[in-house]
Amino acid sequence: MTSMTDRKNAAISRGVGMTTQIYADRAENAEIWDKEGNRYIDFAAGIAVVNTGHRHPKVLQAVKDQLDRFTHTCHQVVPYENYVELAERLNRLVPGDFEKKTIFATTGAEAVENAIKIARHFTGRSGIVSFSGGFHGRTFMGMALTGKVQPYKAGFGPMMPDVWHLPFPNPLHGVSVEEALKALERLFKSDLEPSRVAAIIIEPVQGEGGFYEVPAGFMEKLRGLCDTHGMLLIADEVQTGFARTGKLFAMEHHGVAADLTTMAKGLGGGLPISAVTGRADVMDSPNPGGLGGTYAGNPLGVAAAHAVLDVIEEEGLCDRAVRLGQRLKQRLAAVQEQVPEIIDIRGPGFMNAVEFNIADTETPAPEFAGRVREEALKRGLILLTCGVNGNVIRFLAPLTIQDAVFDEALDIIEESMVAARG
Repeated sequence: MTSMTDRKNAAISRGVGMTTQIYADRAENAEIWDKEGNRYIDFAAGIAVVNTGHRHPKVLQAVKDQLDRFTHTCHQVVPYENYVELAERLNRLVPGDFEKKTIFATTGAEAVENAIKIARHFTGRSGIVSFSGGFHGRTFMGMALTGKVQPYKAGFGPMMPDVWHLPFPNPLHGVSVEEALKALERLFKSDLEPSRVAAIIIEPVQGEGGFYEVPAGFMEKLRGLCDTHGMLLIADEVQTGFARTGKLFAMEHHGVAADLTTMAKGLGGGLPISAVTGRADVMDSPNPGGLGGTYAGNPLGVAAAHAVLDVIEEEGLCDRAVRLGQRLKQRLAAVQEQVPEIIDIRGPGFMNAVEFNIADTETPAPEFAGRVREEALKRGLILLTCGVNGNVIRFLAPLTIQDAVFDEALDIIEESMVAARG
């Protein structure tokens, strides 16, 4: 009998990488069962998608109710009220004390693409500045913006032009806020006049890049530079949004607002939907027909998003994210004595990570991170690695995870790290 892995290898491009060989059969909140009936605790959440848990009853009911009405008309052909209502909600919720407007798309990469289109149209400029280690999608503009070659850019030829990368301020790896700002100053003096820059795009916490949080004060500096030079600030909140960092949006930690905010992942609670929300004058710049898409703002995704926002508020998931993250980081700190490979434990709310070097050296240890992930999987816990060097494990369990399941996962994390040393 042919295995599922053999069937997958025969049918699907190898370019679609897979972290595990688990084939899901069903899922509930923070647990997944595979086709053989094995049970796993999910500390990936579909890469920060099901922040409200797999199959949250309120999200399921909202989608079922919408299924009974209609599934698709294309909003640009026959519009529908729940699209308008969701835009109104996001206009109120996204940080920024100014009039806002919203568009919907389907994926995070689409949201980023549209934000760049809007920024270029509004400013009449083409230059875009992004950061090393950042991740913004797998489309050609997304790849160009992304500050990581392997596996996202390798072999795909020339990237989109007029995209410039700066070192991300990361004190752990020797890049201070001051050095990052000096690099921007050098860029403006040597290669790119500020008057040609449409926007600076940044993740408030880098996702694929290793869960590094923008240091205090840096976002304010970027905001000031953008205001001085007529550039727009784009916050990529695709992975940080919807309570993951202890706030509905991570930019709330920084005290300044972006001109444009991209979001996806956690917005739909498992259904594909993304959005760009921003200053009304900026969002209104493109001509009718310049934005949109056949599936953009699909009614089922919109219905799910309304339910997700309700659940976050009703169940206090921002506060719960803070509590879960504190418990996880305390447990990791307690393990550090037994696991000298741990060099850093970080992350706001429940967007947490642990980074490994070879013990007593400054050499990244991606093999050790991989062994921890494998040991955890043997014990029924799904973990993800990340980081430019692949030496970071990120923790992205649903914010609704049951206390008993969370405690079980903490035990497995400790056991796996100790076992990886052997």
